[in-house]
Amino acid sequence: MTTHSRDVSAIIDPVKLDRLAEVAVRIGLQLQPGQDLVLTAPVAALPLVRRIAEHAYKAGAGLVTPFFADEEITLVRYRNAPDASFDRASGWLYEGMARAFAGGAARLAIAGDNPLLLSSQDPEKVARANKANSIAYQPALEKIANFDINWNIVSYPNPSWARQVFPGDPEDVATAKLADAIFAASRVDGDDPVAAWKAHNAALRRRTEWLNAYAFHALHFTGPGTDLTVGLADGHEWHGGASTAKNGITCNPNIPTEEVFTTPHARRVEGHVTSTKPLSHQGTLIENISVRFEEGRIVEAKASRGEEVLNKVLDTDEGARRLGEVALVPHSSPISKSGLLFYNTLFDENAASHIALGQCYSKCFINGASLSQEEIATRGGNKSFIHIDWMIGSDKINVDGIGKDGSRIPVMRGGEWVA
Repeated sequence: MTTHSRDVSAIIDPVKLDRLAEVAVRIGLQLQPGQDLVLTAPVAALPLVRRIAEHAYKAGAGLVTPFFADEEITLVRYRNAPDASFDRASGWLYEGMARAFAGGAARLAIAGDNPLLLSSQDPEKVARANKANSIAYQPALEKIANFDINWNIVSYPNPSWARQVFPGDPEDVATAKLADAIFAASRVDGDDPVAAWKAHNAALRRRTEWLNAYAFHALHFTGPGTDLTVGLADGHEWHGGASTAKNGITCNPNIPTEEVFTTPHARRVEGHVTSTKPLSHQGTLIENISVRFEEGRIVEAKASRGEEVLNKVLDTDEGARRLGEVALVPHSSPISKSGLLFYNTLFDENAASHIALGQCYSKCFINGASLSQEEIATRGGNKSFIHIDWMIGSDKINVDGIGKDGSRIPVMRGGEWVA
């Protein structure tokens, strides 16, 4: 163990870190005996990776294969690599991951990179590298987005991330604070986190059942800077918390999670919407996003910061300007109540209702596992190399459900559920 990782481990509660690893394996993945696990993480997260590997093997994992990324190596590329490097990505690696998933492996990602790592780098190079990586990642992403496999994302309090969330504190204090915030949001700060997650999943399931019973034709979001009608895909289905993948394993893809979500109709979104929280995307902070939709497509996009990167993202492919997800989150969620801006979508999306540009989730259709890609597209599902969530909810946003006959049912008022 390096000195750096040893010092960080000393200020992070080892009991709670172990609980997070256990929850990732038992609740996040429900890893099965004999199942392989492909794991990606920043090198700083090695203490958590080791604990996850231990719990995975105790659960009967066949083989745990970790892949690590390093922030300094990423920066070395931007400082020294030839220009052509930024149009390349390790497609061979993602093809290998896709083969592993096709062979039954589970996938776990540990998030924790510095959200502003690339903020001072050439935005054109950042956009080109992101696009190349998105295209190369597609074979693996399809297995994940189509929910072929059980998968999960958790986080580790990387000191470089902690400095962004708590800029006024010394690094060790900031890291300890971020660790506590992650543990609380991930529901591992109590004595029985597995039971806590079972109760939370049941509460989210009740929300999805209520929404599915209405089978709304569209959702209408209104509030400051927002008047947006999001048509919902034909035969859509709401999900939240635990879900069953096509391989028959029930897992919790995101830890933490406070959302219920479904698939919009890619060609039936109209109006304008303004973000309520910054979007941290691949090392760039994009603030005050404002977009306008016509016939499901973004025709105008602005941002007070990171606008160039935003527009490069929107030009990734045809589907990048259309929606692949709409999610509802109450303003009173624990992450919102924390008052923290995590600069990390996994957390910030669970503080507010949000939409996602790009690829839809095929599981968000009735009998989605049996639908072909052509059938999903016909019902309004979007296809893209990207899937990027950004927040549009707050305590000033109202949401109505609209029936096929034009009837309206209040869903949220002031960012809170009406029922």
